[in-house]
Amino acid sequence: MRIAQISPLMEAVPPKFYGGTERIVAYLTDALVAMGHDVTLFASGDSVTTATLASACPQALRLDPTIRDQVAPLIAMLEIVAQRAGEFDVIHLHSDYLGYSALRRAGTPFLATLHGRLDLPELRPLYSVFSDVPVVSISDAQRAPLPQARYIGTVPHGLPDRLLLPGSGAGGYLAFLGRISPEKAPDRAIRIAALAGMKLKIAAKIDRVDQQYFKEEIEPLLAQPQVEFVGEITEAQKSEFLGNAAGLVFPIAWCEPFGLAMIEAMACGTPVVAMKNGSVPEVVDEGVTGFIVGSEVEAASAARRLHLLDRSQIRQVFEERFTARRMAEDYVSLYQRLIAGSVLAPGGLTRRRHLDAVAV
Repeated sequence: MRIAQISPLMEAVPPKFYGGTERIVAYLTDALVAMGHDVTLFASGDSVTTATLASACPQALRLDPTIRDQVAPLIAMLEIVAQRAGEFDVIHLHSDYLGYSALRRAGTPFLATLHGRLDLPELRPLYSVFSDVPVVSISDAQRAPLPQARYIGTVPHGLPDRLLLPGSGAGGYLAFLGRISPEKAPDRAIRIAALAGMKLKIAAKIDRVDQQYFKEEIEPLLAQPQVEFVGEITEAQKSEFLGNAAGLVFPIAWCEPFGLAMIEAMACGTPVVAMKNGSVPEVVDEGVTGFIVGSEVEAASAARRLHLLDRSQIRQVFEERFTARRMAEDYVSLYQRLIAGSVLAPGGLTRRRHLDAVAV
C-alpha cells in the first residue's frame, strides 16, 4: 500500500525532546514500513525515518528562530500533498483540519487523526461544514465534546515494543513526565507526593505560553525537599527515569485525549496513579497497571500501595495493548476500508479495553 503520513511541523519526527503527536507519527510510520508498506512522510527536514522523507522545511519550526509565521510552511506542505495525491493509495493527516479543504478535492482517500482537545466551541461549526471528512479519535472519551464529527474509529496510541524497557522501581520516587501547564497539574503532583511522604521527580517541558504559570505557581513549590525538577528529557533518558520510579503520577485537571506518558510508564513496568478524567479509564486497568483516583488524598493513598502491583504484569499489558505494531495494524484496517470505498458507519472501527478491533 502506498501511504502518505502528514506530520505537523512544530517538532521533528520523532521530536528531539517533548512532542506527543510527532512522536506517534514516527512510531506509526516506522511500523508501517516494517510491515512492508511504501510510506512517504511529509515532515520537517531534520526528521529521522525509515520511510521516504518529503521535507517541508529545513528543521522543526519550534527550533527555527527565523520563522515568525508558523502556519505558512504547513499550508504550503498541505498543498504539495494535494498536488501529489495521485501517488498514494491513502493519505493520513496528523495536522487536524488545516488540510481538509485541499484533500477532500484531491480524489485520494484520506483520514485525519485528531490528536488534541475537541472541547473548543469553534470546532462545532467547523465539523458541521466538514461533516464528510473521516476522522479517528485516540480515545472514546475524546469524542464527547464533538459528537457530530464523522468518526470512523478509535485507535489508541502505541510505542515500539523495545523503545522503553522494564525497570525495577528501585529509586522509590514518584515521577511526573510531560509538560508544565495548568491542565497537566504539576502542583497536584507535588501535593500528592508530600501527602504520600515520597520523593517526586519532575521531568517536563515548559512552553513559552506557560512560563508565567511556572514562575508564579510551580517554581515556588520546587523548594520543597521532596521535589526534584529534572527539566525536559530525551527519549533515551525515559527508560531510566520511568523504570526507576515507584510509579508515575498523572494528576491531570482536564479531559486528557490520551496521555502518552501513561503507556510510556507501563512499557517500563511502572504503575500509574491517575486522576479519573478523559481517557484515563480506557488506558489504566484499575489494580493491575495502576490506580484511578478522584482526589489528591486518594492519590497519595494509592501511591503508598504501588509496591503491591506486579511490574512484569504491567509490562505484559503494555505488550498486549499498546505497541506500535498493534496501532499500525488498526490503521491499516481503516486504510483498507477507505480504499475499498466501504461505508463506514458512525462509530466505525474501535478498539476497546481488552477487545479486538471490531469490523464495520
